Amino acid sequence: MSGGISIHCVDVARGRVAVGLRVALRRLEGDGAARGALLCEGVVGDNGLLQHPALMGEAITAGGYEVVFDVGDFYRASGGEALGPGFLERVPYHFHIKDVAQHYHLPLKFTPWGFSLFRGGA
Repeated sequence: MSGGISIHCVDVARGRVAVGLRVALRRLEGDGAARGALLCEGVVGDNGLLQHPALMGEAITAGGYEVVFDVGDFYRASGGEALGPGFLERVPYHFHIKDVAQHYHLPLKFTPWGFSLFRGGA
């Protein structure tokens, strides 16, 4: 059984979860290119998480993945102009799952100018 993936997003410039941030997850091809199957896409909910059944299901297997965060669109849609001119647009992050029984938690903390993304506690 898969331990799954959780994706949690926080807009640290405003000190709140990133409700409405668009996120997409796709499988990487063997050469590391992000042209593999799109597994899920959606927007971050009120709890800061991307909720999608594929994240905890059989679709999560060993191999490479890319998650993409549409940070630029998020700030434009949520009145981010008050924070000044943005810098980030789409933030891609490549990671690899070796042991599907483990849970992979990906916390994204970001501003219009930078981000931190890592494997958090399971």
